[in-house]
Amino acid sequence: MATTDLVRKVTLDRHQGPELPEFKTGDTIGVHVKIKEGEKERIQLFKGIVLKIQGSGMGRSFTVRKVASGVGVERTFPFASPAIAKIDLVSIGKIRRNKLYYLRKLSGRAAKIESELVTVKSEGKKSKGKKAAKAEEKSN
Repeated sequence: MATTDLVRKVTLDRHQGPELPEFKTGDTIGVHVKIKEGEKERIQLFKGIVLKIQGSGMGRSFTVRKVASGVGVERTFPFASPAIAKIDLVSIGKIRRNKLYYLRKLSGRAAKIESELVTVKSEGKKSKGKKAAKAEEKSN
């Protein structure tokens, strides 16, 4: 076993952080961050789109971007950070790129990422609108 493999294995075994959900670039996540103000400690939610995931092993990190009051805010978090209380996966983004730096130039609706739709089959038929029902009656 190489020295780097041994170091990687030992550091992964020592990390006892919270279990993080599987997410990828383009997903919208909510990161619950522990913030210490004086003697008090509170949790703040940072919700945004994952711009990039970089690194490997214990050195992995991810960058989240959100727009607050018309100003873009990006924050980079290490996966092994003790400041992360938990991560919520809000929606899965439908993208074709691994790094979404082009979102920095866009604003408004142009900066939105299309979400993958998860369809659930329902047992009953969907009801038609009034116009569609009348047109069907006339054709019969």
